[in-house]
Amino acid sequence: MNTLSAPKVWELIRSFKDESQSLGWKISEHEDWVNVDDQYHNFLWTRAINPSTFKKIAKASRCAVREGVSYRVVNVAYTAWLFSESPSEDLVKAILSDENLARTTAVYDMSGLQLSKPVCVKLNRTDSRVFKEFEEYLQKRWGVKFKSAQDVVTAEV
Repeated sequence: MNTLSAPKVWELIRSFKDESQSLGWKISEHEDWVNVDDQYHNFLWTRAINPSTFKKIAKASRCAVREGVSYRVVNVAYTAWLFSESPSEDLVKAILSDENLARTTAVYDMSGLQLSKPVCVKLNRTDSRVFKEFEEYLQKRWGVKFKSAQDVVTAEV
């Protein structure tokens, strides 16, 4: 376990992708996606987003893949949203109330990673191998502890 404070979100993704190459996964050099078994797992990072905009983007489930000097648009099987600020309770409730969205979308509140005991609130009901590996990476490399977003929302009600 590393006792240093965790790097910024984009640095975590880059570091995770670098380590994941040893698993034989196809890793994008320029974008934040990983391809495993012909399924794209996309990482999106943001500070904040309106729940209705979030749903539109999440339901579109596509990303651009660079091929040489051009791009093509591909369908995304799974999307992980990494928030540098806590996502709204409405956003978490929107995912929890939509089973299809919950099966394909993971949310990670990365705002607590700069604490001396880093905590990440997560909502991940996907069966994405990549996101499970990402969580293990955060635990092993950075000592991150996870709390369930569903538990946090339920506790506030």
